[in-house]
Amino acid sequence: MSQERVQKALARMGYGSRREIERLIGEEKIRINGQLAKLGDHVSEGDKVNVGKRRVVIKSDVNRIRVLIYNKPEGEICTQKDEEGRKTVFQSIGRLKDGRWISVGRLDINSSGLLLFTNYGELANHLMHPSSEIEREYAVRVHGEVTKDMIKNLLKGVELEDGLLKFDQIIDSGGQGSNHWYHVIIKEGKNREVRRLWQSQDVRVSRLTRVRYGNIVLPRDLKVGRKIELTLDEIKSLFADVRLEWPESRDEIASQIRKKAKNTSIKQHLYGSGSKAKPARTSQSRTGQSNKGGLRKDAKSVKSKVKRKR
Repeated sequence: MSQERVQKALARMGYGSRREIERLIGEEKIRINGQLAKLGDHVSEGDKVNVGKRRVVIKSDVNRIRVLIYNKPEGEICTQKDEEGRKTVFQSIGRLKDGRWISVGRLDINSSGLLLFTNYGELANHLMHPSSEIEREYAVRVHGEVTKDMIKNLLKGVELEDGLLKFDQIIDSGGQGSNHWYHVIIKEGKNREVRRLWQSQDVRVSRLTRVRYGNIVLPRDLKVGRKIELTLDEIKSLFADVRLEWPESRDEIASQIRKKAKNTSIKQHLYGSGSKAKPARTSQSRTGQSNKGGLRKDAKSVKSKVKRKR
């Protein structure tokens, strides 16, 4: 392994996005081999890095790349910890033994719907970076009369405190009075952007649910508060969508995991459950699906093949 910037190495290993690592460096919370890290510092395989209270040994490769879809309920917040003791999305999805989950974007406490999590920092960075211009689609229930002029304003752009914001598309999804629904599409993820745009037209949002992030669509059968893990093929497709090169070494590792699980299964069949063969490691998602090597047995894809008009 050649030297690489510390923020890139830690992001690759799942300890946060590059921006988060750079922030921690600025706060003097990262040390490399006992010395305070500075922006621009490089690390090599075997270097010991302290990230806050966690100690990390730099590796030339990452553990298995994983991506989760979580159907966030209202009332949960998108932070690691909350001083007020409120439940967080990270408590709901559970911790990783190696590395950590990185949330791809956020939803405010009163919003629900699709959240993506990955342990691969480079993927998270590409999914969130403004240059990727990835579409986010929301189902919005509004209270108040919406006119054609309002729609025109929201599509043209509204000047708010943090710049000109707009919807790229607004689709009338029906309903009457205070129960009228729209589907809106944006390509940025600024704080409370959807709510603030509607509020600029004196319209109140009474319900907000994210239903799509890029080409990943919230599965209709995924209940609120539950999660599901993407398959290897789905993750590869996600890499292609954000123009991120897939590390070929991952295919070899995945093959080794499947081979080990198969050999263990054969031993158990031949010698019974009382044999000394160690059971294959499995992961159980909250949807009740048993996974080998972190990949769903179910071949059904949760990736939208065709973008539907709503």
